[in-house]
Amino acid sequence: MTSDHAPTDTALSLVPAPRELRRLEGDLPLDARTVLDAGPGTEGVARLLRAELGAATGLPLLPEGVGGPPGAGTRGTPSGAAVGADAPSAVRLRVVPEVAAALGPEGYRLTVGEHVAELAGGSPAGVLHAARTLRQLLGPEAFRRAPLRARSWLLPRVAVADAPRFRWRGFMLDVARHFLPKEEILRYLDLLSAHKLNVFHFHLTDDQGWRVEIHSRPRLTEVGAWRPRTRYGHRASPLWNEQPHGGYYTQDDIREIVAYAAERHITVVPEIDIPGHSQAAIAAYPELGNTDVVDTTALQVWDDWGVSPNVLAPADHTLRFYEDVFTELLELFPGRYVHIGGDECLKTQWERSPAAQARIAAEGLRDEEELQSWFIRHFARWLAERGRRLIGWDEILEGGLPPGAVVSSWRGYEGGIAAAEAGHDVVMCPEQQVYLDHRQADGDEPFPIGYVRSLRDVYRFEPIPPQLAGTPRARHVLGAQANLWTEVVHDRQRADYQVFPRLAAFAEVTWSPLPEPERRDTDGFLRRMEAGHYARLDALGVAYRPPSGPLPWQRRVLPPGVSGELGRPIEGPPPGL
Repeated sequence: MTSDHAPTDTALSLVPAPRELRRLEGDLPLDARTVLDAGPGTEGVARLLRAELGAATGLPLLPEGVGGPPGAGTRGTPSGAAVGADAPSAVRLRVVPEVAAALGPEGYRLTVGEHVAELAGGSPAGVLHAARTLRQLLGPEAFRRAPLRARSWLLPRVAVADAPRFRWRGFMLDVARHFLPKEEILRYLDLLSAHKLNVFHFHLTDDQGWRVEIHSRPRLTEVGAWRPRTRYGHRASPLWNEQPHGGYYTQDDIREIVAYAAERHITVVPEIDIPGHSQAAIAAYPELGNTDVVDTTALQVWDDWGVSPNVLAPADHTLRFYEDVFTELLELFPGRYVHIGGDECLKTQWERSPAAQARIAAEGLRDEEELQSWFIRHFARWLAERGRRLIGWDEILEGGLPPGAVVSSWRGYEGGIAAAEAGHDVVMCPEQQVYLDHRQADGDEPFPIGYVRSLRDVYRFEPIPPQLAGTPRARHVLGAQANLWTEVVHDRQRADYQVFPRLAAFAEVTWSPLPEPERRDTDGFLRRMEAGHYARLDALGVAYRPPSGPLPWQRRVLPPGVSGELGRPIEGPPPGL
């Protein structure tokens, strides 16, 4: 076996940065005799460590009592106790109430001593976060799926105390515009976990596709999951892809995704968009639309981008339909939150619909804005009766916000500020800052959308706006979320390019206790990316945007005879910054 040099400070280029990190003298060797000692509640973390580190290192990481002489790294050996020099090293996993009291349930202490690496978490989630840090300390090769060479593995001796700044550290993926198969969702859950993110917002329905199987309404996937063609590029593009596009997740697929996420302590938040962005559902079941103003039987799943005028009818049978849909979803998604969209609902058809106007009069509503609020309030009550909380985009503020609802503030900070000041919880995801479909630079960006949001820009994102900072209302900011809309994101490689490396910056913003944006050590973060994190992404097979710009195969290439932009770049700095 060859011997590698001892780890350098490169191994300490951790992302996200921990609260406290002390480098101690020496290193802890891991070898074929190393024991993985999993205390109660940490069995899932032990499975992940064996699967991931075992694959990368080739080490068996034997359970307690299998490797080495008795007492080496076992539960009966207290932290820091003397162990014989010839005893095997041990990795010890523990849930420790004292850590929870000091650092919170997701907090952890990682202490790598002379013979034992102890991962003590305030909960199993905290232990997992410690394991994610341990993997980074072993170097980029620890992120491979097979050993690259015969080598010794040295774990730097460190003392780490760490905990997240926010409890909601999320990423939203739109699979309605362009479908990604189940295997890619599982891969993204691994990437979120590697960055200590803990919420996966699953945008499952929109005008362009319905992506989740509903047994009581089979046409939602038989019809609603497929569109005949797709505009290639932004909605101003003259190009079309005539290949039919679609796909959906079976209920067993969803169960697998949710279980996979849960083992990584990630909550999956499903989104079913109502009452707008619903043309795919109306194409499958025309009675859901405003049949008194449009021939809904002629509608198909939308093949274009933008905001469709075809919205749900405010009828009792529409409510019953979606109650059936949500009944099945609640069995699939056990998390507390259910996202109902609520954004970009054009009111034109309701203004022209005698049935909609009759509903406004019967319910004593002022206008179509309050009619949308009537929709949202109905499902807020319905979900609350079943122990769930409704979350929606900030348009749900219009016409009145139902009690207990949570706001995803996407049109800037304003909606989140208004919601927090009214006592509602908020997830900050302003498009001007953390929409990852927006372009990363001027120049040769593939399908350039929106404002330039560079890696530096994302690192300077601050989830708590100045209007709330230092006030009691700041506690309503649950955290933040980065969103990827996929109108021009056709496949895994394009998704990787848009998401990374910017999601690494976002992860640090939501995890680490950073100072205000103008005082952040952005250069230091970029150095840590160069020193170790890009190599980790390489090992994970992530097709990220390099710091020097897109690689040749990542650049935009216009077809022969086509000129102009296939995207929608917006010049200048985003408003409100």
